[in-house]
Amino acid sequence: MAPVLTSPLVSTQWLADHLGSDELVVLDASVHTSGTGRATTWTTARDAYEQDGHVPGARYADLTQDFSTPDAGLPFTRPDAEQFERAVRALGITNTSTVVVYDDSVGEWSARLWWIFRAFGFDDVAVLDGGFVKWRDEGRPVRLGALQTRPVRHADADAFLAGEERPLWADRARVERAVDGTQPAALVLAADDASLGTDHPPVVPGTTPITLHRVVDQDSNALRRPAALRDLFAPVLDADEIVTYCGVGSAACVDALALTVLGHDHVQVYDGSLADWWRSDAEPIAS
Repeated sequence: MAPVLTSPLVSTQWLADHLGSDELVVLDASVHTSGTGRATTWTTARDAYEQDGHVPGARYADLTQDFSTPDAGLPFTRPDAEQFERAVRALGITNTSTVVVYDDSVGEWSARLWWIFRAFGFDDVAVLDGGFVKWRDEGRPVRLGALQTRPVRHADADAFLAGEERPLWADRARVERAVDGTQPAALVLAADDASLGTDHPPVVPGTTPITLHRVVDQDSNALRRPAALRDLFAPVLDADEIVTYCGVGSAACVDALALTVLGHDHVQVYDGSLADWWRSDAEPIAS
C-alpha cells in the first residue's frame, strides 16, 4: 500500500520512515541557474544528481525538457497532458503511486513540479520540506549514480492517466484583468531583486512582493511555520483570488505552496511570469 499524505509537505523524518514503501516514488526535480533577469540561463541538474548524490531511490525528473514545453518560446512553459503523461510514465509512476518531490536548492523546482502534478488532477504528491539541503545536512543517507527505472508503457493496464487540467494557471490576459480591475486578484511577486537583476522593465503594476527567501527559513531551508507565513501573506490572504508570479513561474510555486498550506483555495500561478510580461510579440524570450 502506498503511504498516505496528509499535507502538501512531508518532513525529512517522514521520508526516512517511508523510504522503500510500496508505490512511493521520490523525484529529484533540481534545476541549476546562472545569471540574473533576462540573462538567466537554466540547465539540467542530472549530472549533479548522479555525481553529487541524491536521496536513495530517487529518480531524476527533468523540468528543463520532460516536464516543460521546450519549443514554446518561453522558459518552463508547462507541458500539455500528453507530454505530462509521457514524462510521468517514463519515471515508472502510476495513478496509485505516492510521489514526493525535492530539489537541491530552496524548493522552487520541487514546488513547480508539485504544482504541475496537482494541475493535472493528481493529489498524492508532496514536497520534501527543506529538500535535499536539509536531508544532507541532517546526515541522512545519500546515493551516487543513476537509478534504473522501469517505464510504464502506454499499453500497460496501470499506465498513468492525467486528469482534466484544473484552473491553477493564469495567463497574461488574466493578469491584465487583475491590473485593470475587471477581474480582481491579489498579485504576488515571489522573485527577489537578486534574481531579477538591477536593469529590467517594471514588474506587474499593483504587485505585493512576498519573495521566496522570506517564505523559506534560511537556517533550515524549510518553509516557515504557518504562523510566520500568515504574517508574511497577511496583505493578500483576504483576497478572493491570488495570482503568484516570478521570473519564469518557479519561485511563484513556492508562494503558491505556502498559500495552499495556509488553506487558500483560489491561487493561480502566472505560468509565463515576467518572461512573458516583459516580452513583445516580435521578441520572444528563448530558454
